[in-house]
Amino acid sequence: MKRIVVVSQDPLLTTLADRLLSPHFRTLVLGGMVSAVDSIYNDIPDLVIAEIAPGDGGMGESINTLKEDPMFNQLPILAVIGDRPPAAFWEGLLVEDYLLKADLERDLLARVRLALSRAERVVEINPLTRLPGNISINRQLEDRLSRGEVFAFAYADLDFFKPFNDKYGFSRGDEVIKVTGRLILNFVKSMQPRGSFVGHIGGDDFVFIMDAGLIEGACGEIIRAFDQIIPTLYDQEDRDKGGVESVSRQGVAGFFPFIGISIGVTDTAGRGFSHFGELTGAASEMKHFAKKAKGSSYSMDRRTGQAT
Repeated sequence: MKRIVVVSQDPLLTTLADRLLSPHFRTLVLGGMVSAVDSIYNDIPDLVIAEIAPGDGGMGESINTLKEDPMFNQLPILAVIGDRPPAAFWEGLLVEDYLLKADLERDLLARVRLALSRAERVVEINPLTRLPGNISINRQLEDRLSRGEVFAFAYADLDFFKPFNDKYGFSRGDEVIKVTGRLILNFVKSMQPRGSFVGHIGGDDFVFIMDAGLIEGACGEIIRAFDQIIPTLYDQEDRDKGGVESVSRQGVAGFFPFIGISIGVTDTAGRGFSHFGELTGAASEMKHFAKKAKGSSYSMDRRTGQAT
């Protein structure tokens, strides 16, 4: 079921929205944009409905700040306003659609369905984690490289995920993927709210972009939290044993420890990359080094000079 966040301090509006939408969608009603942003970072919704009250310039600024973040520029926002504003009201306001409060009862459900349908046609995101996919990832890297930007790029995937998936089934495996995406997003955005990026390549592969001086700390925090949470996703019997009896990717039966996460990191501060393929290749190399360590680990690219 699709998830919608409603942001308003008007109890009549929020009650009406919840009544109309909750039979069809998961709805979360919040009183301000600060709490809404926290919720969005934790679990990206399919749509945000935000009331822009007369004279509330802060709401418009908050919306623009959210939409200017490359993580959320594809998140559709439906603005609710009291009266038809002058044309200047819309200048620079980054919303996909608007609805008058007087028309909520009649039009809200139809307008929400239209916004969601439009978003599905134009947005390239992973349906499981709601994170940007390969097209957005490649665009992020190409744009930053073309600008000569100094940044760090991390490539992460999971160890011993297949045995868990085979033992517990796809729904439990999907929960691991969603938890991993939320963890990475939360730590990256809490440590660098502006200019960072998190993407989901697919399966158990994730990437994130941060300032070079912040990314190693983020890797450490992600691993610490991941290793605390993952055991709770196993049945108690397997938790007590420290893993599961299953089959490897090579078809070999055996005992497999708790799922781990391996992260490879490179950056443009010490190395030159002519295109994004070299950058992702370098990070992938580092990820393979990280996998040689026992348990969750990250490996930093300390090489300098032009990549080949």
